Amino acid sequence: MTSTPMNVSNQEHKLSVSHFILMGFPSSPQMQLLYFGLFFVTYTLTLTGNAAIACAVRADRRLHTPMYILLGNFSLLEMCYVTSTVPNMLANFLSTSKSISFVSCFAQFYFFFSFGCDEGFFLCFMAFDRYLAICQPLHYPRIMTRQLCTGLVLFGWSCGFILFITLVVLISRLPFCGPNIINHFVCDPVPLMMLSCAEDTTTQSIYSAFNAFFMIGTLLFILCSYALVILAVVRMPTAAGKHKAFSTCASHLAVITLFYGSILMMYVGPESGHTVKMQKIITLFYSVITPLCNPLIHSLRNKEMKAALRRVFGTEILFIKHKSNIVAI
Repeated sequence: MTSTPMNVSNQEHKLSVSHFILMGFPSSPQMQLLYFGLFFVTYTLTLTGNAAIACAVRADRRLHTPMYILLGNFSLLEMCYVTSTVPNMLANFLSTSKSISFVSCFAQFYFFFSFGCDEGFFLCFMAFDRYLAICQPLHYPRIMTRQLCTGLVLFGWSCGFILFITLVVLISRLPFCGPNIINHFVCDPVPLMMLSCAEDTTTQSIYSAFNAFFMIGTLLFILCSYALVILAVVRMPTAAGKHKAFSTCASHLAVITLFYGSILMMYVGPESGHTVKMQKIITLFYSVITPLCNPLIHSLRNKEMKAALRRVFGTEILFIKHKSNIVAI
């Protein structure tokens, strides 16, 4: 019977925080409007660019290959990833309270990190696809079948959502009794755990182990795949073959460098080396800047993608012009 008051007290603590305050980027009202305009344009360009790649892959039958199917899904994933944080950030720039409900905060945490985890898996699949295409060209059609590609896509979209359920439940069940101010622009799990009234080493250990497993595991897989690719390319007899192989991998390697470089700086580097401001900048880089650069990198360095974009959107523009001329007549 003595445990009942303690349980009631813990429940009261858990329910005492109904919302959090996301400080974001504190500044004057004029600067907040400037930030709003800057991030609104960035968000619009990110959605437009990634949607263009996804539509080109969907509409152009010449791109119905595993490499471009994975790229199209990766672009859709980038749109979801950036949408999990930026709209709320834009609303906070125009808000004076900057509050987010308890449920909304953990929903943002769940979707943001689930989509980020899915991106890591898709980068692994894309590296595996390039390894098979360059190192095992004769066996590529037999291994990378339509069924395998579909299975990888389904696994990539669902795995992050499954893995992060446990972490979200564990952190959300921690007692939060104040303060409720998060000095960040997203509901990051580290500041959330720091706001808890009780230190839970088990939850912290699970979170750290998951980060290490995901980031180091996926990065090692990608590095090993491309190490084998580089060895195969170096052994190619012709310069033209080497150039073509490197050109197909260059854009993917650039996205990997941007994504993993910033994440490793944030979560693997020493915590004492990052101020709160630096943590925000690094998070901003991999959550906003990288999704913006993805369509630019893949479209500018890929001749097939540029040709597909011209074919698909050039046809649509001509159709719209023709339709408008008919209406005018």
